[in-house]
Amino acid sequence: DLFRMYTRYAERNNWKSEIIDSNETDIGGFKEVIFQIRGRSVFSKLKYESGVHRVQRVPTTESGGRIHTSTATVAVLPEVSETEIKIDPADLRIDTYRSSGAGGQHVNKTDSAVRIVHEPTGIVVAVQKERSQHQNKARALEILRARLYEMYSSKAENEITEARRTQIGTGERSEKIRTYNFPQNRVTDHRINFTSYRLLYVMDGDLDELVTELSAADINKRLELLHKKLIG
Repeated sequence: DLFRMYTRYAERNNWKSEIIDSNETDIGGFKEVIFQIRGRSVFSKLKYESGVHRVQRVPTTESGGRIHTSTATVAVLPEVSETEIKIDPADLRIDTYRSSGAGGQHVNKTDSAVRIVHEPTGIVVAVQKERSQHQNKARALEILRARLYEMYSSKAENEITEARRTQIGTGERSEKIRTYNFPQNRVTDHRINFTSYRLLYVMDGDLDELVTELSAADINKRLELLHKKLIG
């Protein structure tokens, strides 16, 4: 549902979205999905989506009408060029293996999937969506550069540590940034105490209201920090 929400938002903004890698479930949906969105102002609008999202609803399999709560972790990373983050090939352990899942004979007969381990940090990236080993390796390196960039940026920006806490996290419900309550048709962003009763529109990709509120709150926070520095 969240993946569809973001891809619908991309469509509304005339952005291009593409799945890089995914781990699908047997009942539909994803255990994990990595996808790329390209377009104007993509990161500036989507960067506030990083964090733990909580969903409250009554599943179709629930005969007693009880509300079930589940969480999903979202990480939004900017695309980083090779000049911004240089990776020493000696720091990488690269393994190839046969792709799994749908894909026909090609998937079953070639070791096209690539797993890259960045040994200094322990970051692991695996990609198997592309048809060639070369393409999967290129994709994996793109993701690795983005994750390294995010890690280094977080360390360098100690003055906005509070904002950085909204990033990936551990997946605990206590770290939630937003709740989607289907029975109440409600979306609540806990970082700015903002609530909207337009859940179905939001899930269909109408995120402009949330993005506007989050952007305004972010600007106000940065101005407050700047003011404290100037008078401090």
